[in-house]
Amino acid sequence: MKTINTEKIPIYLWLDDIDDNALVQAKNLANLPFAYHHIAIMPDAHEGYGMPIGGILAAIDYVVPNAVGVDIGCGMCAIKSDIKNTDKTILKKIMSAMREQIPLGFEHHKESQQEKWMPEMQEAINRDSYKIVKQEYKSALKQIGTLGGGNHFIEIQRGSDGYVWFMVHSGSRNIGKKVADHYNRLAVSLDERTGLKIPKEWELAALPVKSEEGKNYLQEMQYCVDFALANRELMIERIKKIIQGQFREKVNFEEPINIAHNYAAKELHFDKMVYVHRKGATLATKDTIGIVPGSQGSKSYIVRGRGNPDSYNSCSHGAGRVMSRGQARRELDLKKEIKKLDDLGIIHALRGISDLEEASSAYKSISKVMENQKDLVEILVELTPLAVVKGT
Repeated sequence: MKTINTEKIPIYLWLDDIDDNALVQAKNLANLPFAYHHIAIMPDAHEGYGMPIGGILAAIDYVVPNAVGVDIGCGMCAIKSDIKNTDKTILKKIMSAMREQIPLGFEHHKESQQEKWMPEMQEAINRDSYKIVKQEYKSALKQIGTLGGGNHFIEIQRGSDGYVWFMVHSGSRNIGKKVADHYNRLAVSLDERTGLKIPKEWELAALPVKSEEGKNYLQEMQYCVDFALANRELMIERIKKIIQGQFREKVNFEEPINIAHNYAAKELHFDKMVYVHRKGATLATKDTIGIVPGSQGSKSYIVRGRGNPDSYNSCSHGAGRVMSRGQARRELDLKKEIKKLDDLGIIHALRGISDLEEASSAYKSISKVMENQKDLVEILVELTPLAVVKGT
């Protein structure tokens, strides 16, 4: 929609209303010494930590922990069932069972889960391989199959195809945060020693991918991406059983659609092998099937990527915030937000002031986001929410 040419490399924007702080962060990215070709900013973009959520950075020979973020591998899963009709009584029973069997927020399982659900570690590349993963492994056995907090959710939806779907949004829990924080600290220290000129206030310290630290980060980052996927897969299995338990007939489920939106990957773009950092952005190569969720109470979408090279084959990961969490708590009216969801007939998770952080009014219009990225994805199925569990 717009190109900014005032910085070292251009910034391509798929929105016309980027907030000032996110724009400053986008300009910082464009002035990194290793940033390549251009910066892409998706239509759901808003201020993040160091880098805008909804931003894509292509880097030559460097990886930036804060350009991936603390919830490494966070992503979406959507599953289509062969259920065509359900009612609120059944939905409420399903949601109640989910709350009992899937820990939410800061809660973990009381007992370690079976190790078969955990990703395998690849071959060690040096003595510090998987240093943080090994430290956190025992704790992670109680975290796998848990939703987490913030904007994570489980939602049951009616598809425009006539079938009932369910969707899970979750990440790598505490293991991802520990890996992110550890390697960001290493990057800050290494940049100081090597004289890499990145202002500290940008919060974009980087690791050379050929350094021991860079290699270790990429290895542990990938483990966290795999753990986040495994985390969703375990929840999916439990949700399937919960749903099946409410129906006499056998319920069939299609293969899950799974896509991550916080990671870095080595890819070919504009004739150069680069490390593409997607922070709150998902892969949308030609014919890739992906998911763009809305906010609580708004529609979500199953999409097919168009493979637009200018977005580094990416699209938005959701609606994107228009209010910070604190602003939402201060400014939104709880009764009005509850009424909005009640009027839509949605079994929702709005109970108290703190829940306003995830009210639909705290987010951008998902329909506008989808309109702004028509050149990035094609909508396949429109999903209307029926019931939602939030990771409060």
